[in-house]
Amino acid sequence: MTAAFEIGEPAGQGWAQVGALALALALSAAIGIEREFRHKSAGLRTHTLVGFAAALIVLVSKYGFTDILGPHVTLDPSRVAAQIVTGIGFIGGGLIFVRRDVVRGLTTAAIVWLTAAVGMAAGAGLWLLAILVTAGHFLVVFGLTPLAARLPRSKYAPSRLRLAYRSGRGALREALARCTGRGFTVSELSIEDRGEDEDPRVVSVWLSVHGTGPVNELAALLSEIEGVVAVSSDDANIPRE
Repeated sequence: MTAAFEIGEPAGQGWAQVGALALALALSAAIGIEREFRHKSAGLRTHTLVGFAAALIVLVSKYGFTDILGPHVTLDPSRVAAQIVTGIGFIGGGLIFVRRDVVRGLTTAAIVWLTAAVGMAAGAGLWLLAILVTAGHFLVVFGLTPLAARLPRSKYAPSRLRLAYRSGRGALREALARCTGRGFTVSELSIEDRGEDEDPRVVSVWLSVHGTGPVNELAALLSEIEGVVAVSSDDANIPRE
């Protein structure tokens, strides 16, 4: 006679798992709030959903198939969870883009990946590691950013300045002269596309400058030119308009 295979109730639906999901929700939301505050393309909702979903996937990988286990059925609980690492790369890839040869979104993509790791740790019951990594995130974004701004720049590393000025006053000619006077070389100049509702008297250009001096001082110097409306940069340490 062949014994009937009895399907039981899957395990892993207790308060411990609910607590793991709640921890993943709270930690990923904390990371998302920081990203939302900085007006990044992936903000509060994206990071919260990534971390929350990663925790659930880990829990499903651990407990979702316990009702079919038997003498002839064995499962590797790491296989489903491992796909998070691959799958999150598609979201991160969508956040990275190139504009005028400048790569943007790398840090945001890395933080989305970190948020997924935090959710996975929470789902695996590694609550201490999840909390420590979340704290490490805030240490990096708030502590290392000022440090990176103080590091000396290589003269081969370009900086991009956006200069908005009123036409007909010689502001661009004066800006180029001041760049040269401060030891900066302008390697590229491009006019920014403007909308129909913008002031036609204001021209916006992008300048790619190379030099060893502080770019923030150069930006402040350019902002003092008569006719210049605003000076901003792609670099995080330059004052925005």
